[in-house]
Amino acid sequence: MSRINPVARGIELLRDFFRLQAAAGIVLMAAAALAMIVANSPWQGAYEAFRHLPIGISVGDFALVKGAEHWINDGLMAVFFLLVALEIKRETLSGQLSSREQMLLPVLCAIGGVAVPAILYWAVNQGDTIALRGWAVPTATDIAFALGILALLGSRVPLGMKLLLSTIAVVDDLVAILIIAIFYTHDLAAHQLAWAGAGIGLMLLLNWRGVKRLWPYLFLGALVWYFVLKSGVHATLAGVVTGLLIPLRGDNIDSTQVDAPSPLEHSPLEQLEHTLHPWVAYLVLPLFAFANAGLALGDLQMSDVLAPVPLGIVLGLVLGKPVGIVAVALIARAAGIARFPEGMDVKAMLGLGMLCGVGFTMSLFISNLAFASIGGEFGEASVLGVLCASVISALVGWVWLRFTLKPGNH
Repeated sequence: MSRINPVARGIELLRDFFRLQAAAGIVLMAAAALAMIVANSPWQGAYEAFRHLPIGISVGDFALVKGAEHWINDGLMAVFFLLVALEIKRETLSGQLSSREQMLLPVLCAIGGVAVPAILYWAVNQGDTIALRGWAVPTATDIAFALGILALLGSRVPLGMKLLLSTIAVVDDLVAILIIAIFYTHDLAAHQLAWAGAGIGLMLLLNWRGVKRLWPYLFLGALVWYFVLKSGVHATLAGVVTGLLIPLRGDNIDSTQVDAPSPLEHSPLEQLEHTLHPWVAYLVLPLFAFANAGLALGDLQMSDVLAPVPLGIVLGLVLGKPVGIVAVALIARAAGIARFPEGMDVKAMLGLGMLCGVGFTMSLFISNLAFASIGGEFGEASVLGVLCASVISALVGWVWLRFTLKPGNH
């Protein structure tokens, strides 16, 4: 049996991940741009018809029919959150978050990058209880979009910067999941939650019995998704729970062998993660962007961009993200509890903070949760803020890093 060097295998996995994420970011940009073009063209009516196209099944008293936009946001995005949960579990147990030294800097940076934008949004919108529902919109980072920007910089970007950006984004996603579960859950149906809990209990039982096959977890996960959808908790959280319960360790691994392959080689988690990555990157996220980024500009004026909701989002993402991330990183370094990755200085850290201001996917998702039931001007204003902030952060971050990172040294 051939032996696989765990270090070499880990580096190859990272390279594949970055290549996929970078390409996914470019596809994501194209999907968002297409949505904006179509929404402001003679095909606007067809675009709206697509978003509200009823899709589903109805058998007797059972009916599950929703518009296409809802299927994308509640159904396909559950697959995205399943993938996020798989990444979080892997990173926590065997990756960049598995040791204190590796974990500390990205966790602290992520906390700073969530807290400062939320405070800035609150400062701009205080006194308006409806607008304050969107306080979490500027706290997210879109890893695919940000890595797509880094890809445009080529060999200038040190590997340490890519790793730190990815890990900050993973922690950001974890915080976003907690925010969604705690602050955007309402009108709970206890009996539906009980059925969902039963499905989760069966998945825990599978874990306890050492079941490594994927299909029982995915089947139970689908049932949990349905009951969570009906319970009042956002359905995407079913994807999170399912991902966290997928086994990390595979079969037939003797970890005592010096030259044994990585324990993840036959991991059900890694198998599912690799299967889902291209589908999420090239189908789920582009469809989400196309369905949610199509803002009709109409008679848009500067005063609309400077309204409290979009202004709070822009300030939070464009200013709050880099300030929060860099300030915490500098404090951690001065205190001697963390150090910058190899190849990064304060200027590079500032550029990374700017790219973390590209909220896009998760920001649009939280915006939908915050204002979908209200609709009207708040929902449109929030989308406008996310789009403006993401474009500004991407452009400013790219220009800054283009002139501060030295080419060809990494």
